[in-house]
Amino acid sequence: MKRLGLIIFLLIAVKVTFADVKLPRLISDGMVLQRNVPLKIWGWASAGEQVTLRFKNKAYKVTTSDNGVWNINLKPLKAGGPYEMDIKGNNQIIIKDILVGDVWVASGQSNMELPMRRVEVLYPDVVKNANNPKIRQFGVQTSFAFTEEKDDFSSGQWKAVTPENILDFTAVGYFFAQSLYAKYQIPIGLIRVSVGGSPAEAWLSEEALHAYPHYLKLTQKYKNTSLVDSIRNKDNSIVNTWNNNIDKNDEGLKNKWFETEHDDTHWTNFSIPGFWDKQTFTKLAQDKNQNLNGVVWLRRDIYVTDEMLKSSALLVLGAIVDRDVVYVNGKQVGTTGYQYPPRRYPIPQGILKPGKNSIAIRVVSNIGKGGFVLDKEYALILGSNKIDLKGDWKIALGYASEPMPMGQTTFHYQPAGLFNAMIAPMLNFPIKGVIWYQGESNTGKYQEYKQLFRDLIQTWRARWKQADMPFLYVQLANFMKAQDTFKESNWAELRNSQLQTLALNHTGMAVTIDVGEWNDIHPLNKKTVGERLALAARKLAYHEKNIAYSGPIYKSMQVKNDEILLSFDHVNGGLLAKGAKLNEFYLAGADKVFLKAEAVISGKQIVVKHPQIKNPVAVRYAWADNPEGANLYNQAGLPASPFATDK
Repeated sequence: MKRLGLIIFLLIAVKVTFADVKLPRLISDGMVLQRNVPLKIWGWASAGEQVTLRFKNKAYKVTTSDNGVWNINLKPLKAGGPYEMDIKGNNQIIIKDILVGDVWVASGQSNMELPMRRVEVLYPDVVKNANNPKIRQFGVQTSFAFTEEKDDFSSGQWKAVTPENILDFTAVGYFFAQSLYAKYQIPIGLIRVSVGGSPAEAWLSEEALHAYPHYLKLTQKYKNTSLVDSIRNKDNSIVNTWNNNIDKNDEGLKNKWFETEHDDTHWTNFSIPGFWDKQTFTKLAQDKNQNLNGVVWLRRDIYVTDEMLKSSALLVLGAIVDRDVVYVNGKQVGTTGYQYPPRRYPIPQGILKPGKNSIAIRVVSNIGKGGFVLDKEYALILGSNKIDLKGDWKIALGYASEPMPMGQTTFHYQPAGLFNAMIAPMLNFPIKGVIWYQGESNTGKYQEYKQLFRDLIQTWRARWKQADMPFLYVQLANFMKAQDTFKESNWAELRNSQLQTLALNHTGMAVTIDVGEWNDIHPLNKKTVGERLALAARKLAYHEKNIAYSGPIYKSMQVKNDEILLSFDHVNGGLLAKGAKLNEFYLAGADKVFLKAEAVISGKQIVVKHPQIKNPVAVRYAWADNPEGANLYNQAGLPASPFATDK
């Protein structure tokens, strides 16, 4: 009898589990629906279950298919809201606070993922005053899949702009949305679906990868979930063993070098910013026949007054390679696990005291050069007072180690993995278009990127069933040290691939070679980037007439005597040199040796020449990792794209 009762209970439980109507996470409170297009509301329930949807005084009914899927089509809606949607089967779900407006997918790698909290230092008032319920974001967590295309996200919710929520918004996406909302007063929904470091092939469907057998082979290999799990476990074990080893052997942790009264008088001098192999520490390590990776400690004493302590304290330590833990007077005040984020550590009240205070930094260098990034701020800020922390510190070796073993498999970078898990679940959800910031991870394969990027765009359009979907992207910003002479550049090559992608209809490109930072792959000026993308959207998605949305784009060249005459699209009232004269133009003859050339504006053309080059054959502009000084703009103030007439 007990057994029969258990069976009945299990049958009822199973029935309840499968009977409940379930919705994809995108279709939830606060969602933004795309205006002016047919819409699909879908979900899951028991086979044969009747589902009723009520929305804007209309009722829709559907019977769930044999595979448990149901969907209801809605006619195009005008912008507006907020609305409620009532969905009822064996259970009832009420979706609240729905807006109808324009939905944009914000995708790519870390420069699209970069949240407002990282750029708050540039835009404190923007964050402080953020309050717009008509701009919303649905944040998708990083996930990957190889065995199938997922039908839903594992998490996520819609959030409106508030001073708290905005910190998690994509910075580029927010400034893009803010610009469009200011212009049109239409609700804007952002679906942030970006992954730091991700290569473009991870965002392609498996079907599209048939054109790339080497990538398809990897995707098929990783369909073996047991293999994936074993690789992940092995990789985690290798990394954990390395980390545990340096922690166990670190003399600084053993002997508490972070304590205020630790005697560092015998330590070596070191100047911040800088890297180990550039200063005294190199000799110290070589004398002991040790590696430069592992753990180093730095210490410095500072002095503060009673007056300074009346203000809140912020410790700014630029950027550190690779990771750090920071102590003030023996108390931990901050830690960062990888090299890129800016170190901005608030010091809680009560830790600093009048007079002498000690700062100790534990730096772990995984591989390559460890140290402190140049041209960053290093200071203790107390209200209007700033104590400069550049210059002399004491440094000691905690533990020298072999470099961290490399070669671990980053599965969310593998082909098709991100498409399956992060794009496929929203393909039923109509959108206005895509904004895309990616390419840094593909610079080593710039030739392949020319076609791969186009395939990505076309694949997304086909799978969304939106053939003319606007796809707006950011050309790579300037990065790394500027060069005085011409040098071939993978970054320039990839920018050129991005430039040539404009041959696809309904694409737009924001040029950003003037807003990067030579020492940071994540430049903070995301407002300019977002606003330039918004200009492209106003033209290509909103069809504004007579709007300057692009800087000059190279069109053609003509050889005349010993000069080359260049013509451009998007001149928009005329060409402009920001500064005394045009820079970063290079000219080559038949030998293809490029020399820095004289370039002058002549009407709507540019004349390029060099006294040593007769019969020139090619021009390149801003052809470098960091084309510092490139200054060709149009009268609308938009920069010209780098280009090569011979590519």
